[in-house]
Amino acid sequence: MRVEILQPRGVGLLQAKFEALKRKLETEGLFAPERKRPLPRFPRRIGIVTSPSGAAIRDMLNVLRRRAPWLQILINPCACREPEAAQEIAVAIRELARLTRRLPCRSHRVTRGGGSIEDLWEFNEEIVARAIFHSAVPMSRGRSRNRFHHLRFVADLRAPTPSAAAELIVPDITDLQRQIDGCTRALSRQL
Repeated sequence: MRVEILQPRGVGLLQAKFEALKRKLETEGLFAPERKRPLPRFPRRIGIVTSPSGAAIRDMLNVLRRRAPWLQILINPCACREPEAAQEIAVAIRELARLTRRLPCRSHRVTRGGGSIEDLWEFNEEIVARAIFHSAVPMSRGRSRNRFHHLRFVADLRAPTPSAAAELIVPDITDLQRQIDGCTRALSRQL
């Protein structure tokens, strides 16, 4: 047997593409920890870029409404699986940034539910990473159980799932009420 050409296929090829782009973006400073911005502690409005029909957005909205009923949520819908979805995701991120000049948001989210590396490859495209990097608003990312995404390195905050991200970006109203009650009791004792 004589082997003349040996090339990776399938996940091996995608892994090689992922690593090459990761090295490029890292060299340019897109992953630098010192450029990470803190997300606001008490946001009044957030923007979300995702598919409006996916389970990820339903899960996030459920958590956000329970934890922070005051929160206003802007959703800029985009395709997440179709070919050429990367372009649509990047455009949706930039559109949301323009929209928030009129309706200020303190943070933005990019989210997508689960799937294979092939299903989610659009989130690995350079155009998406750069759109997040150039966003004037802090960006968080919630992705279901897939470690092959540049977004996790570029985003200001990353979470393992969309629901976990929702819990990290807003305080829990129940905890806030407990703290307020504690402060009220302490003030009453002082008076």
